[in-house]
Amino acid sequence: METNLEATPPRRWWQTVLIGRRPMRTLARIAVLLVVSFAVFPFVLLPIRVEGTSMLPTYQDHRINFVNRLAYRRHEPQRGDVVAIRTTGFHIMYMKRIIALPGETVAFHKGQAVIDGKALSEPYVRFACDWEVPPESLGPDEYFCVGDNRSMNPSEHFKFRAPRSRIVGKVLL
Repeated sequence: METNLEATPPRRWWQTVLIGRRPMRTLARIAVLLVVSFAVFPFVLLPIRVEGTSMLPTYQDHRINFVNRLAYRRHEPQRGDVVAIRTTGFHIMYMKRIIALPGETVAFHKGQAVIDGKALSEPYVRFACDWEVPPESLGPDEYFCVGDNRSMNPSEHFKFRAPRSRIVGKVLL
């Protein structure tokens, strides 16, 4: 008894690497990956565009970065973290660096940040500054945030207390 089997051409090694041994299973995996990435991506990584020079030289004007919205699920923001701070919605956010934590007292003397009476070491500040800001105490859930470019006039530079509820996440480099 003779069987007539069609001979399938042997699969090349690069086809096996790209598609796998089961093309339908590979296609299903790609579809699931695309659906999950489009469904999860906007909720985890939020794009943010730098507008202005307040974060120079760390972040350049008109560059796109991403905010990790899950960064502070397990721990609170730390001093030195660059965070996105929500103002009225998710359309306008400020990108600033945390220099003082809840319950601390922050001041600026001759351009140097002073936290609880001690000068703060800030290697990311590259431009000279002459700010004079009197001491102010932060509340139990407030963080003091300021940009890295301290050469700007203090009236043009947004520096402020940010309640924990307004901190969206940590900015990724």
